[in-house]
Amino acid sequence: MSSEDIPPASLTPVLATQPVVLASGSVTRLSMLRHAGLEVVAHRPGVDEDEVKLSCKAAGLTVEETAEALAELKASRVAAKVPGAYVIGADQMLECEGRWFDKPEDRQAAAEQLRALSGRTHRLVTTAVLFHNNSRVWHQTDQAKLTMRPLSDAFIQRYLDAAGDAVLTSVGGYQLEGLGAQLFSRVAGDHFTILGLPLLPLLSFLRVRGVLPD
Repeated sequence: MSSEDIPPASLTPVLATQPVVLASGSVTRLSMLRHAGLEVVAHRPGVDEDEVKLSCKAAGLTVEETAEALAELKASRVAAKVPGAYVIGADQMLECEGRWFDKPEDRQAAAEQLRALSGRTHRLVTTAVLFHNNSRVWHQTDQAKLTMRPLSDAFIQRYLDAAGDAVLTSVGGYQLEGLGAQLFSRVAGDHFTILGLPLLPLLSFLRVRGVLPD
């Protein structure tokens, strides 16, 4: 999804009674929240995700624990700068047969990831954490299982040609809402979780807190 796909905040119908802050530079998450009727301001948290993942893995943390640690760190960093605001931090991790995958650095890395995932089932673990007044008030971790069909090298190259630099913005080198749908034979899990945010549980809690009307 490109920045052009995000409707300007002024053109998005708003149901929320107050704005929320997204501690992320993710275009997809920002778009999801705005389309759901939230008034959202995005701030990049300035977190070195690779360093945090290495530390978590060295400490023996699970994929779920690492995703939660990253989401909490992002939210807490931004929450310290916007007292009184509801701040959403989120993270998504991909695990396949014990290997953790990151966003590919270049086309060659994307091709390698697709070869490694080809014909296998992997997990997407997605966590969201909500801060208010510098305290964590809610979190949710969900997972989805995706089975990638066997991919030939010729198809991988054609897919990468068509998808372009978009493959570098997503872990695993795909975006299921676009050309990435061509890669899979089976998907089990919540649509929003796959896109990077457990949206429905988040909206439910925001209604409890009065940020959204009930």
